[in-house]
Formats: sequence, C-alpha cells, structure tokens
Amino acid sequence: MIESVTPVEDGAVRGFLHRPEGAAGPGLVLTHGAGSDCRSPLLIAAANAFAAAGVTVLRCDLAFRQKRPTGPPHPATAAADRAGLREAVAHLRGLVAGPIYLGGHSYGGRQASMLAAEDPDAAAALLLLSYPLHPPNQPEKLRTAHFPALRVASVFVHGTADPFGSIAELEAAIALIPAPTRLIPIERAGHDLGRGRFDFAAPIAALLGPGAQ
Repeated sequence: MIESVTPVEDGAVRGFLHRPEGAAGPGLVLTHGAGSDCRSPLLIAAANAFAAAGVTVLRCDLAFRQKRPTGPPHPATAAADRAGLREAVAHLRGLVAGPIYLGGHSYGGRQASMLAAEDPDAAAALLLLSYPLHPPNQPEKLRTAHFPALRVASVFVHGTADPFGSIAELEAAIALIPAPTRLIPIERAGHDLGRGRFDFAAPIAALLGPGAQ
C-alpha cells in the first residue's frame, strides 16, 4: 500500500515522492521523456505500482524541464540533465536504506543509462521505459554508443508498436551491454506504453527480483 505522495523541492531536485507503508527498502528515481514532465500518466502509473510493491519512488523533472514548461531538450543541456539525476539519487539515498534504482521514459531513460555508463555506482540497476533506440524512420541513427560501458543490470520495457525501435532491433542492441539485461515487450503498445495501462508485475519482478510481489 502507498502511504503518501508528497511534492519535493530541494535545490536541483523537483518532483513527487511516493512512500510505501513502512518504507525501509529500496528506492527508485524515475524521470520523463523529452516532450513531457514528471506528471505524465506513465510515470504516475509506474510510481504507484512500484510504491505498492514497497519501493520509495521519486519521480522528478529533468533540468531542462525545470527551466521551461514545454519544449524539447537540447543536446548541450544533456549533461545538466544527468547531473540533476545524480542529485535526485543522492536525495533519495538520504531517505531509504536499500539499493537505489534509476530509470525513466524515453529521453529520461537514455540519460539515466548514460549516467550509469559514466558512473556504475550511480544506481544498482536501470529501468528503461521505451528506450529511444533511434529516431522514427531513421534506424541508422542508433543511440547505443554507451551500451558497451554499462556495468549494471538493465530492464527494458518496450511496446511492440514503438516507432523508436522494434523489439528485434532492441534485442540486437542490448546484446552490446556486458551486464544482465531483460526485455519485457508490451503487446500493441506505442512509445507511451499505453500511458501505463498494463500490468507492472513483470517489470517489478525483473528489477527487484522474483520475490518482489
């Protein structure tokens, strides 16, 4: 059960904290895609599901979104987005006793994975929702240069109708990661993963272990 959902505003960290009853276990920092913010239906659904499974979840706005309410990020600001994620992880470490997981939707998941490639100690594992493998209709522009540097377990949740990468393309790409990986397809879902209207039991078990629920 979820005990509370409260706003967070602490320096560079802005978002919402989902606390389960008796929170003493793991934590999850979760962030949004390029065209959204931490109030997206997918992030709310994911946060609620993980909190119900005993995980303290911080869903947060990336640095670029804190500067302006709409519009996409710019490549020049990506490092600041990763720095903000690092601060969100540090904030959550002060609240939970267990391991910290890191993830996000689309662009947010990409930045989370890049941070983990730069610093393997940033998170115990990754949750990557609709990883943007390439721009739609441009399969040659793969966003996988950092995959060989990933040393943490990674759980990919991906729709079978996602134009940013097919299941087969993603399977080939994650073979580059020299750490345990799990790919969970969501049938007929597009890039928004049906706004979170699917059973999160498999992603929760994959991230936390088979005894998670």
